[in-house]
Amino acid sequence: MSVGEAVVRIEGRDKVTGAARYAGDIPVAGFAYGWVVQSTIARGRVSSVDDGEALARPGVLAVLHHGNAPRLGEADDATLLVLQDPRVPHLGWPVALVVATTAEEAREAAATLRIEYQVESHDAAFRAEHPRMYVPDHINPTYETETVKGDVDGALATAEVVVDATYTTPAQHNNPMEPHAAVAEWHDGRLTVHDSSQGAYAVKQALTRLFSLQPDAVRVVSEHVGGGFGNKGTARPHVVLAALGAAAVDRPVRVVLTRPQLYALTGYRTPIVQRVRLGAHRDGRLVALDHLASSQTSKVLEFTEQTALISRSMYASGALRTRHRVVALDVPTPRWMRAPGESPGSFALESAIDELAIACGVDPVELRIANEPESEPASGLPFSSRNLVACLREGARRFGWSGRDPRPALRRDGRWWRGTGVAAATYPARSNPSSASVTAEDDGRFTVRVTAADIGTGARTALTQVAADALQVPMSEVTVLIADSDFGPASVAGGSSGTASWSWAVVAACRDLLAQGAAAGTTAQANTGKAVAARPDLARHAYGAHFVEVAVDPHTGEVRVPRMLGAFAVGRIVNPLTARSQLIGGMTMGLSIALLEESTMDTRFGDFVNHDLANYHVAANADIQSIEAVFVDDPDDQLNPVGVKGLGEIGIVGATAALANAVWHATGVRHRDLPIRPDRVLNATYAV
Repeated sequence: MSVGEAVVRIEGRDKVTGAARYAGDIPVAGFAYGWVVQSTIARGRVSSVDDGEALARPGVLAVLHHGNAPRLGEADDATLLVLQDPRVPHLGWPVALVVATTAEEAREAAATLRIEYQVESHDAAFRAEHPRMYVPDHINPTYETETVKGDVDGALATAEVVVDATYTTPAQHNNPMEPHAAVAEWHDGRLTVHDSSQGAYAVKQALTRLFSLQPDAVRVVSEHVGGGFGNKGTARPHVVLAALGAAAVDRPVRVVLTRPQLYALTGYRTPIVQRVRLGAHRDGRLVALDHLASSQTSKVLEFTEQTALISRSMYASGALRTRHRVVALDVPTPRWMRAPGESPGSFALESAIDELAIACGVDPVELRIANEPESEPASGLPFSSRNLVACLREGARRFGWSGRDPRPALRRDGRWWRGTGVAAATYPARSNPSSASVTAEDDGRFTVRVTAADIGTGARTALTQVAADALQVPMSEVTVLIADSDFGPASVAGGSSGTASWSWAVVAACRDLLAQGAAAGTTAQANTGKAVAARPDLARHAYGAHFVEVAVDPHTGEVRVPRMLGAFAVGRIVNPLTARSQLIGGMTMGLSIALLEESTMDTRFGDFVNHDLANYHVAANADIQSIEAVFVDDPDDQLNPVGVKGLGEIGIVGATAALANAVWHATGVRHRDLPIRPDRVLNATYAV
């Protein structure tokens, strides 16, 4: 059996030797370069574009703008309708594309453009009490905006213990190592695009509609992707601009965004203000949970992060209410960032649960266990499996939680104040419809084709393991080809649904091939749409528990993290090696958000001012001394044929709260605003 073995990534050698080709590396003969020109105002209209000097420069092939760019068709995503009209909805909106024979020529010509604007007043200042805050029709992706069960206000009024606190998280940007890039080429009416994307088929669908083409007239390939964390989940403006440029100059065009350009064009996590109210008996058992989340969106496309979603499934409570509010500002459109909703939502919920444990004098681990529900609280659906208690118990045992003195600000190690914290985690276990095919080759080998995406997760390797077991052959006899939209529809690498979705289709195709006899030249195909839709209604989730130790210097405000440990119940583990890497990556990102990450908006200009990796800080090896992810046995036959629960995002859920809870334990000061910067630590500590 290959599934369950720790297998080194199949493409690992290509990546470390430079042989792996990313979208910006694809060798297409005769291609030109496109340079994106962005607006310098936050709201208004382009009144004129003087491109005479740019067009006169050597190597310049075209300057596209709203007055001459090819017309686009319909789009579900209005952020893709670039260069179609003179309006400017936010600073950094694309207003022109310069196409030249070299990148340097394109960039230098772009600097000569004279663009005049009709400037309008803008509003880029987010606040929970904004007068234009409203109730959206739905939250991402299609969840109900509000849920109510029982009399929340009445239960809070009579509860023996009440926690009522507000938590804030700032805007945060995904910052994958590889910037967004695309090479577009038109040939005999067919558009071929190499794109850095988490979902080649989703990009194909968007381009098909935008350019009013037949489905077989568009091909999207994403051979290798250098990270995404959500902002490569669907088509982004760069791929549309590349296709527009290629159509205008009748040759392939490559568009690669710079790091600063990513901040306005590819999405970010919205700033969020959350108010959580908990009512409980003196022993810590919940009687009421009220979770209100307020966030921002753009005036181009409404996107409301599903922040309070986590409170609908996590803890038993007689009365439950979750609500979302959003305000449309003159800012870039927020989108998905690793564990959208659950990541910031868990910071608020798990911090409030910690505060409740303190108020009740109950151990934080035991209080969570005491509020374990029998069915999903909001929906009433039974769980397909729920092993949160096992994660809490196993994590506590491995971390050495027993014997912990609950009193804060007692442990000293020289100048360092030390503390420990815990938080629980959950994430939906999704399986989305996908298709796959497998061919028995003449040499006795097998070739699997599926429009999956490997964004650094090890998907190629995991799918090869799954296919080999389904075909009853060694991995060496299976070749898995991915990330080509010509292979058919498939789920994006997002929502922790990738392997769970693709493996279902791969297994179905492999089993069908064996049933046919697997004769040389035979191909079997599978589409899981009907099978996924036919599953019974169950609450399907993965679970985890984070344990963190911190050391705080009260004189400098520095917070160090000597160790993090996470215990996770994430279904059947296909590849323990790559699975552990994903979980550690998520945990590190949680640490990064807790202590470092913050996109700062200058409301005077409507711009994120720290739009590079010199000023937007992300965690690195030096920021964590010891980090460990362990698995809890989690059998679940209600998921998919392989029993897989996605684990790309659960590692980040709860990690920020565990760290914040540990800082409280170390200092006696509760931090409800992220990130926990040195200045905040200093101001709070010396105010005690």
